[in-house]
Amino acid sequence: MNYVSLYNGVNMPQEGFGVFQVPEPACKEAVLNAVRTGYRLIDTASSYQNEEAVGAAVREAIADGLVKRENLFIATKAYIQEMGYENLKAAFVRSLEKLGLDYLDLYLIHMPLGDYYGAWRAMEELYREGEIRAIGVCNFDAARLMDLCYNVEVKPMVNQIERHPHYQRTEELAVMKKLGIQPEGWAPFAQGRKGMFTEPVLQEIAAKHGRTVAQVILRWNIQQGVIVIPKSVHKERMEENLAIWDFALDGEDMEKIAALNKNCPSMLDCSRPSEIDRLYNYLNDPVLTTL
Repeated sequence: MNYVSLYNGVNMPQEGFGVFQVPEPACKEAVLNAVRTGYRLIDTASSYQNEEAVGAAVREAIADGLVKRENLFIATKAYIQEMGYENLKAAFVRSLEKLGLDYLDLYLIHMPLGDYYGAWRAMEELYREGEIRAIGVCNFDAARLMDLCYNVEVKPMVNQIERHPHYQRTEELAVMKKLGIQPEGWAPFAQGRKGMFTEPVLQEIAAKHGRTVAQVILRWNIQQGVIVIPKSVHKERMEENLAIWDFALDGEDMEKIAALNKNCPSMLDCSRPSEIDRLYNYLNDPVLTTL
Protein backbone atom coordinates (compact mmCIF):
# COMPACT_ATOMS: atom_id res chain seq x y z
CA MET A 1 0.00 0.00 0.00
CA ASN A 2 1.24 3.46 -0.86
CA TYR A 3 0.42 6.48 1.27
CA VAL A 4 0.09 10.08 0.18
CA SER A 5 0.94 12.99 2.44
CA LEU A 6 -1.78 15.63 2.70
CA TYR A 7 -0.59 19.23 2.86
CA ASN A 8 -0.97 19.22 6.66
CA GLY A 9 1.40 16.23 6.95
CA VAL A 10 -1.24 13.56 7.59
CA ASN A 11 -0.56 10.34 5.67
CA MET A 12 -3.55 8.82 3.87
CA PRO A 13 -3.68 5.39 2.16
CA GLN A 14 -3.86 5.74 -1.61
CA GLU A 15 -6.41 2.95 -1.92
CA GLY A 16 -9.39 2.47 0.34
CA PHE A 17 -12.70 0.69 0.67
CA GLY A 18 -15.99 2.48 -0.02
CA VAL A 19 -19.35 1.40 1.41
CA PHE A 20 -21.81 3.39 -0.72
CA GLN A 21 -25.01 1.33 -1.25
CA VAL A 22 -23.83 -1.40 1.13
CA PRO A 23 -26.79 -1.88 3.52
CA GLU A 24 -26.21 -2.42 7.22
CA PRO A 25 -26.87 -6.19 7.29
CA ALA A 26 -23.99 -6.78 4.86
CA CYS A 27 -21.84 -3.76 5.67
CA LYS A 28 -20.23 -4.98 8.88
CA GLU A 29 -18.95 -8.20 7.33
CA ALA A 30 -17.84 -6.37 4.18
CA VAL A 31 -15.74 -3.91 6.20
CA LEU A 32 -14.28 -6.73 8.30
CA ASN A 33 -13.31 -8.59 5.13
CA ALA A 34 -11.80 -5.40 3.72
CA VAL A 35 -9.64 -4.97 6.82
CA ARG A 36 -8.64 -8.63 6.70
CA THR A 37 -7.68 -8.19 3.04
CA GLY A 38 -5.44 -5.23 3.84
CA TYR A 39 -7.53 -2.08 3.37
CA ARG A 40 -6.82 0.61 5.94
CA LEU A 41 -8.91 3.48 4.52
CA ILE A 42 -12.67 3.06 5.06
CA ASP A 43 -14.98 5.64 3.45
CA THR A 44 -18.59 6.09 4.53
CA ALA A 45 -21.13 8.95 4.88
CA SER A 46 -24.11 9.90 7.00
CA SER A 47 -26.32 9.61 3.91
CA TYR A 48 -25.21 5.98 3.35
CA GLN A 49 -26.98 5.13 6.64
CA ASN A 50 -24.42 2.47 7.53
CA GLU A 51 -22.05 4.33 9.87
CA GLU A 52 -23.10 2.10 12.79
CA ALA A 53 -22.17 -1.03 10.85
CA VAL A 54 -18.81 0.47 9.88
CA GLY A 55 -18.15 1.36 13.51
CA ALA A 56 -19.09 -2.12 14.70
CA ALA A 57 -16.70 -3.65 12.16
CA VAL A 58 -13.88 -1.32 13.19
CA ARG A 59 -14.33 -2.14 16.88
CA GLU A 60 -14.42 -5.88 16.17
CA ALA A 61 -11.33 -5.70 13.97
CA ILE A 62 -9.45 -3.88 16.73
CA ALA A 63 -10.71 -6.24 19.46
CA ASP A 64 -9.65 -9.27 17.39
CA GLY A 65 -6.15 -7.83 16.97
CA LEU A 66 -6.46 -7.45 13.21
CA VAL A 67 -5.41 -3.81 13.34
CA LYS A 68 -4.84 -0.91 15.74
CA ARG A 69 -7.04 2.18 15.61
CA GLU A 70 -4.09 4.39 14.66
CA ASN A 71 -3.48 2.23 11.60
CA LEU A 72 -6.98 2.82 10.25
CA PHE A 73 -8.06 5.90 8.31
CA ILE A 74 -11.80 6.43 8.80
CA ALA A 75 -13.62 9.00 6.67
CA THR A 76 -17.25 10.08 6.70
CA LYS A 77 -19.27 12.92 5.18
CA ALA A 78 -21.94 15.45 6.15
CA TYR A 79 -24.89 15.62 3.76
CA ILE A 80 -26.79 18.63 2.40
CA GLN A 81 -29.31 18.83 5.26
CA GLU A 82 -26.39 18.86 7.69
CA MET A 83 -24.91 22.03 6.25
CA GLY A 84 -24.67 25.24 8.29
CA TYR A 85 -22.53 25.92 11.35
CA GLU A 86 -24.80 24.49 14.05
CA ASN A 87 -26.10 21.67 11.86
CA LEU A 88 -22.58 20.53 11.10
CA LYS A 89 -21.56 20.50 14.75
CA ALA A 90 -24.58 18.31 15.55
CA ALA A 91 -23.94 16.10 12.50
CA PHE A 92 -20.35 15.51 13.57
CA VAL A 93 -21.46 14.34 17.02
CA ARG A 94 -24.05 12.01 15.44
CA SER A 95 -21.55 10.46 13.07
CA LEU A 96 -18.90 10.04 15.76
CA GLU A 97 -21.41 8.35 18.06
CA LYS A 98 -22.66 6.03 15.32
CA LEU A 99 -19.10 5.09 14.41
CA GLY A 100 -18.16 4.71 18.07
CA LEU A 101 -14.92 6.63 17.58
CA ASP A 102 -13.05 9.25 19.57
CA TYR A 103 -11.94 11.14 16.45
CA LEU A 104 -12.22 11.10 12.66
CA ASP A 105 -9.30 10.84 10.27
CA LEU A 106 -11.18 12.71 7.54
CA TYR A 107 -14.48 14.61 7.53
CA LEU A 108 -15.92 15.76 4.23
CA ILE A 109 -18.69 18.06 2.99
CA HIS A 110 -20.61 15.67 0.75
CA MET A 111 -22.10 18.08 -1.81
CA PRO A 112 -21.42 21.69 -2.91
CA LEU A 113 -24.99 22.56 -1.90
CA GLY A 114 -26.68 24.29 1.02
CA ASP A 115 -24.79 26.44 3.52
CA TYR A 116 -21.47 24.71 3.12
CA TYR A 117 -19.60 27.88 4.08
CA GLY A 118 -21.21 27.81 7.52
CA ALA A 119 -20.48 24.10 7.74
CA TRP A 120 -16.87 24.70 6.77
CA ARG A 121 -16.38 27.16 9.63
CA ALA A 122 -17.54 24.45 12.02
CA MET A 123 -15.20 21.92 10.39
CA GLU A 124 -12.28 24.32 10.75
CA GLU A 125 -13.02 24.58 14.48
CA LEU A 126 -13.28 20.80 14.90
CA TYR A 127 -10.02 20.41 13.02
CA ARG A 128 -8.21 22.96 15.20
CA GLU A 129 -9.58 21.26 18.32
CA GLY A 130 -8.07 17.93 17.20
CA GLU A 131 -11.41 16.18 16.70
CA ILE A 132 -10.58 15.59 13.02
CA ARG A 133 -7.15 14.91 11.53
CA ALA A 134 -8.06 16.26 8.07
CA ILE A 135 -11.01 18.04 6.46
CA GLY A 136 -12.16 18.17 2.88
CA VAL A 137 -14.99 18.30 0.35
CA CYS A 138 -16.69 16.12 -2.25
CA ASN A 139 -18.00 16.83 -5.72
CA PHE A 140 -16.63 20.38 -5.94
CA ASP A 141 -15.79 21.38 -9.49
CA ALA A 142 -12.76 23.58 -10.17
CA ALA A 143 -14.64 26.89 -9.86
CA ARG A 144 -16.41 26.07 -6.59
CA LEU A 145 -13.22 24.65 -5.11
CA MET A 146 -11.24 27.78 -5.95
CA ASP A 147 -13.98 30.05 -4.58
CA LEU A 148 -14.05 28.10 -1.31
CA CYS A 149 -10.28 28.30 -0.96
CA TYR A 150 -10.33 32.08 -1.46
CA ASN A 151 -12.83 32.50 1.40
CA VAL A 152 -11.72 30.17 4.19
CA GLU A 153 -8.89 30.06 6.67
CA VAL A 154 -8.09 26.35 6.29
CA LYS A 155 -8.16 24.97 2.75
CA PRO A 156 -9.61 21.51 2.12
CA MET A 157 -6.99 18.78 2.27
CA VAL A 158 -8.99 16.46 -0.02
CA ASN A 159 -11.57 16.80 -2.80
CA GLN A 160 -13.42 13.56 -3.52
CA ILE A 161 -14.85 13.52 -7.05
CA GLU A 162 -16.37 11.13 -9.58
CA ARG A 163 -13.36 10.05 -11.59
CA HIS A 164 -12.93 7.25 -14.13
CA PRO A 165 -11.69 6.82 -17.74
CA HIS A 166 -14.94 8.26 -19.15
CA TYR A 167 -14.76 11.34 -16.91
CA GLN A 168 -11.15 12.23 -16.31
CA ARG A 169 -11.56 15.70 -14.73
CA THR A 170 -8.34 17.15 -16.15
CA GLU A 171 -9.18 20.72 -15.15
CA GLU A 172 -10.12 19.74 -11.60
CA LEU A 173 -6.89 17.78 -11.17
CA ALA A 174 -4.83 20.74 -12.40
CA VAL A 175 -6.58 23.12 -10.00
CA MET A 176 -6.15 20.72 -7.08
CA LYS A 177 -2.47 20.38 -7.83
CA LYS A 178 -2.09 24.17 -7.89
CA LEU A 179 -3.93 24.47 -4.56
CA GLY A 180 -2.15 21.55 -2.92
CA ILE A 181 -5.39 19.61 -2.48
CA GLN A 182 -5.34 15.81 -2.76
CA PRO A 183 -7.73 14.31 -5.34
CA GLU A 184 -9.72 11.23 -4.36
CA GLY A 185 -11.78 9.36 -6.95
CA TRP A 186 -15.12 7.78 -6.13
CA ALA A 187 -16.89 5.36 -8.52
CA PRO A 188 -13.61 4.51 -10.30
CA PHE A 189 -15.52 1.97 -12.43
CA ALA A 190 -18.64 4.15 -12.85
CA GLN A 191 -20.53 1.03 -11.72
CA GLY A 192 -19.80 -0.43 -15.15
CA ARG A 193 -21.98 2.16 -16.90
CA LYS A 194 -21.53 3.11 -20.56
CA GLY A 195 -19.66 -0.12 -21.25
CA MET A 196 -16.76 0.61 -18.92
CA PHE A 197 -15.71 -3.02 -18.47
CA THR A 198 -16.08 -3.84 -22.18
CA GLU A 199 -13.99 -0.94 -23.50
CA PRO A 200 -11.71 -2.59 -26.11
CA VAL A 201 -8.78 -0.33 -25.15
CA LEU A 202 -9.03 -1.27 -21.48
CA GLN A 203 -9.41 -4.96 -22.33
CA GLU A 204 -6.35 -4.76 -24.58
CA ILE A 205 -4.24 -3.11 -21.87
CA ALA A 206 -5.48 -5.59 -19.27
CA ALA A 207 -4.49 -8.54 -21.48
CA LYS A 208 -1.09 -6.97 -22.13
CA HIS A 209 -0.31 -6.88 -18.40
CA GLY A 210 -2.14 -10.06 -17.43
CA ARG A 211 -4.58 -8.06 -15.30
CA THR A 212 -8.29 -7.29 -15.15
CA VAL A 213 -9.91 -4.15 -16.52
CA ALA A 214 -10.73 -3.10 -12.94
CA GLN A 215 -7.06 -3.37 -11.96
CA VAL A 216 -6.03 -1.30 -14.97
CA ILE A 217 -8.50 1.45 -14.07
CA LEU A 218 -7.34 1.56 -10.46
CA ARG A 219 -3.68 1.57 -11.50
CA TRP A 220 -4.36 4.39 -13.98
CA ASN A 221 -5.75 6.50 -11.13
CA ILE A 222 -2.94 5.63 -8.75
CA GLN A 223 -0.23 6.58 -11.25
CA GLN A 224 -1.78 10.04 -11.55
CA GLY A 225 -1.67 10.55 -7.79
CA VAL A 226 -5.41 9.99 -7.24
CA ILE A 227 -6.66 8.11 -4.17
CA VAL A 228 -9.25 5.45 -5.08
CA ILE A 229 -12.03 3.86 -3.02
CA PRO A 230 -13.49 0.90 -4.94
CA LYS A 231 -16.42 -0.99 -3.42
CA SER A 232 -17.32 -4.67 -3.40
CA VAL A 233 -19.03 -7.03 -0.97
CA HIS A 234 -17.17 -10.00 -2.45
CA LYS A 235 -13.86 -10.87 -0.76
CA GLU A 236 -12.26 -12.15 -3.97
CA ARG A 237 -13.05 -8.84 -5.68
CA MET A 238 -11.64 -6.92 -2.73
CA GLU A 239 -8.42 -8.88 -3.12
CA GLU A 240 -8.38 -8.24 -6.87
CA ASN A 241 -8.86 -4.51 -6.39
CA LEU A 242 -6.02 -4.35 -3.88
CA ALA A 243 -3.58 -6.31 -6.06
CA ILE A 244 -2.43 -3.31 -8.12
CA TRP A 245 0.90 -2.48 -6.51
CA ASP A 246 3.19 -4.86 -8.42
CA PHE A 247 2.74 -3.60 -11.99
CA ALA A 248 2.73 -0.29 -13.84
CA LEU A 249 1.12 1.13 -16.96
CA ASP A 250 3.50 2.58 -19.53
CA GLY A 251 3.23 5.87 -21.40
CA GLU A 252 1.45 4.30 -24.36
CA ASP A 253 -1.15 2.75 -22.04
CA MET A 254 -1.79 6.09 -20.37
CA GLU A 255 -2.20 7.87 -23.72
CA LYS A 256 -4.72 5.28 -24.91
CA ILE A 257 -6.77 5.64 -21.74
CA ALA A 258 -6.65 9.44 -22.01
CA ALA A 259 -8.38 9.12 -25.39
CA LEU A 260 -11.40 7.45 -23.70
CA ASN A 261 -12.42 10.66 -21.94
CA LYS A 262 -16.03 11.61 -22.72
CA ASN A 263 -15.73 14.65 -20.44
CA CYS A 264 -19.16 14.13 -18.90
CA PRO A 265 -20.28 12.39 -15.70
CA SER A 266 -21.76 8.93 -15.65
CA MET A 267 -22.96 9.09 -12.05
CA LEU A 268 -23.58 12.62 -10.77
CA ASP A 269 -24.25 15.87 -12.62
CA CYS A 270 -24.72 18.79 -10.22
CA SER A 271 -25.39 21.15 -13.15
CA ARG A 272 -28.81 19.57 -13.81
CA PRO A 273 -31.83 20.92 -11.86
CA SER A 274 -33.39 17.46 -11.78
CA GLU A 275 -30.24 16.12 -10.13
CA ILE A 276 -30.28 18.84 -7.48
CA ASP A 277 -33.90 18.00 -6.73
CA ARG A 278 -33.01 14.31 -6.44
CA LEU A 279 -30.11 15.01 -4.10
CA TYR A 280 -32.20 17.15 -1.77
CA ASN A 281 -34.85 14.43 -1.57
CA TYR A 282 -32.46 11.48 -1.37
CA LEU A 283 -33.03 10.59 2.28
CA ASN A 284 -36.04 9.46 4.29
CA ASP A 285 -34.38 9.83 7.69
CA PRO A 286 -36.44 12.54 9.46
CA VAL A 287 -33.32 13.80 11.25
CA LEU A 288 -31.54 14.45 7.99
CA THR A 289 -34.48 15.62 5.92
CA THR A 290 -35.47 18.39 8.32
CA LEU A 291 -34.22 21.54 6.62
